[in-house]
Amino acid sequence: MAGVGTREKLIRAAEEELVRGHGHLEMQAVAKRARVSVGLAYHHFGSKAGLIAAVVEDFYRCLDEAAFSGARLPAESWTERERARIGAYIAFHYAHPFAPLVIGTLSRAPEVVDVEAAFTTKQLAAGAFMLEAAQRDGIVPRDIDPHLTISLMIGGIRQALIGSLTRQPRPDPGKLTDDIWAFIAAALRLTAEADAPGRDA
Repeated sequence: MAGVGTREKLIRAAEEELVRGHGHLEMQAVAKRARVSVGLAYHHFGSKAGLIAAVVEDFYRCLDEAAFSGARLPAESWTERERARIGAYIAFHYAHPFAPLVIGTLSRAPEVVDVEAAFTTKQLAAGAFMLEAAQRDGIVPRDIDPHLTISLMIGGIRQALIGSLTRQPRPDPGKLTDDIWAFIAAALRLTAEADAPGRDA
């Protein structure tokens, strides 16, 4: 971890310890892995709960960059972009060793609930805005409630992902993307015009 700051070293070490311990970690083990004193770990995060929350915050920051505000997605059409977003979301979780813990065991931990709620709130707001824009452009029917619909979409995708990450073997990510997108396209009653190039919202 040469060239990495102490805080980042501790976050990376804690993530590795959480994966190794299936959701359990000890500050002493994290400090040893990061090659710093345990006192520094407490100095930066205050407690074990604070460190776990920081690891989860970092996970969601990376997810945001991969599939949401920081993502480079196709822009030929609205549907192409949003389908690619789902693909990026699934690919990120499939590739990240910490993902099964975040959406599984750790999601019930008190120190994680607030972090997850903040990320979900941001997703809901951005998703509703995205659907409203698509309605203005005539891609999504205007009688669909964007706030209710995005809640159902996000909740459904999350549950599908939880099931997929815990199955052995995991479903093919490409097929999973296709199946989820088919469900969303039907829920949004998308028409052929929504796929036309240049209809990006």
